[in-house]
Amino acid sequence: MSELICVGAIAGGFGVMGEVRLKSFCAVPEDIAAYAPLSNEDGTRTFAVRITRPISGGFAARLGGITTKEQADALKGLRLYALRDRLPSLPDDEYYHADLIGLQVVDTGGAVLGEVIAVQNHGAGDLLEIRRGAGQETVLLPFTLAAVPTVDLTAGRIVADPPEGLFER
Repeated sequence: MSELICVGAIAGGFGVMGEVRLKSFCAVPEDIAAYAPLSNEDGTRTFAVRITRPISGGFAARLGGITTKEQADALKGLRLYALRDRLPSLPDDEYYHADLIGLQVVDTGGAVLGEVIAVQNHGAGDLLEIRRGAGQETVLLPFTLAAVPTVDLTAGRIVADPPEGLFER
């Protein structure tokens, strides 16, 4: 399991005084500041975070060390990560996306279907993006109890019962 979990992203600068537009990926969006210091993906930069006010699509926030509009604008697109031990524990039937990536996916008979390479959400629920094999197209599997009855993080696998024909290409 990853030590860092993506909790938000910078959508660009906000105003002229070095604030940023902060998009939170947290269940309780305001909690993102409580998980600080936040870092970039490789952990080479860390930031204290102070939310200054809610804005459309997220928050205006101050990041430690960012004092100008140019510095804030340069961070656009930066994903922010928190240490796993700073995040709340999850119930047994909930997972951080980072924990699902890399898991092997097998069908209910044990046949290997592929490996989770991403978790997508386009508004209608989570989808597991599964790579079937080298050079093959990926498949999007709904992350529902009906299609994914078992997630076993300890064994590093997901048991799937995909809709008929989904993996037949």
